Amino acid sequence: MGSPGGGRLVDEPASGLRSTFQRDRDRVVHSTSFRRLEYKTQVLVNFEGDHFRTRLTHSLEVAQIARTLSRVLGLDEDLAEALALAHDLGHSPFGHAGEWALDAALRPFGGFDHNVQTFRVVTRLEQRYALFDGLNLSVETLEGLAKHNGPLPTPSPAIADHPLAAAMQLALQPPLEAQISAIADDVAYCNHDMDDGLRAGFFTLADLRDLPVVGAVVREVETAHPAVDARRLIHETNRRLIDRMVADLVAETERRLAETRPRSVQDVREAGRPLAGFSAEMTTAVGKLRHFLHARMYRHYKVNRMARKAQRLVTELVGALLHAPDCLPDRWQQRAGAPGSAATADAVRDYVAGMTDRYAVDEHDRLFKLAGFRS
Repeated sequence: MGSPGGGRLVDEPASGLRSTFQRDRDRVVHSTSFRRLEYKTQVLVNFEGDHFRTRLTHSLEVAQIARTLSRVLGLDEDLAEALALAHDLGHSPFGHAGEWALDAALRPFGGFDHNVQTFRVVTRLEQRYALFDGLNLSVETLEGLAKHNGPLPTPSPAIADHPLAAAMQLALQPPLEAQISAIADDVAYCNHDMDDGLRAGFFTLADLRDLPVVGAVVREVETAHPAVDARRLIHETNRRLIDRMVADLVAETERRLAETRPRSVQDVREAGRPLAGFSAEMTTAVGKLRHFLHARMYRHYKVNRMARKAQRLVTELVGALLHAPDCLPDRWQQRAGAPGSAATADAVRDYVAGMTDRYAVDEHDRLFKLAGFRS
């Protein structure tokens, strides 16, 4: 369903070496925001262990799954990969805890949404090119990022006011590559969060045995490899479960496509429902796994403690900078207005959202620790 590309906001000469979507992907990979993902929390903060996922490793895993799905289904792999790699560029430090704190602190000024922030990053905040702000991505890639969670009948002004908003047909379904990228996100985070939770000791493989689909995979692995150590059993379970989910996605998506018979991207947009998705059985299984992870991992007391610290840190950062914009670095101070103003809130939102975990900690120390007087 992919196409050669419907154009960019700022016209650029075509590349003789890369397609439109390959250029989009490469611009994402070379962006500052993409590099920062290495030091942004997925669930467990990155300085708690070298092998836990970060936003960067999560994005790479999503891209791998999206490419596999796109190849099997005959879609544009490069567009799906570009969307997968870019989908979390707008995430704040400290995962969802940081996002919730940022949203609450800026609620009088429209709050914070990481999907909207991703759109702002790729259309405005990345400032690398001589002729334009942002990455000047193709309209198809912008559409896929805007619709990462589905149609947008009432889009944020940051998206609705973009000059290409009409071409993105925001109220309709996303193209198949965007749907694939979004559901690859679900496959990746369910599986790698399960893996990280097992490795962190929040639960064991035995705790998963009663879950639909997941439990069957656990029992299958334990039966086939009774003498293998726990670390290998975890990996074997994880890889088989990803394979099971991807195979289900392919079969169900092919079934929906055969039933709907779309002949164009526009047919996909106007289908009235997603054409990529899990079967009913797998949808139930994924929902049960998510519920388990919420109870046993996302709300684990160690995660709660770190989330509490993160929320306090982000809240204090935003509050201090919102009411003292003269403490912002020069680039951001130039965008700010009076203390507590909407212009200052916009500058603070973009500044704090762009921070890595460790930069946020250091900036908080500089603003609040008395030891900062000696540095």
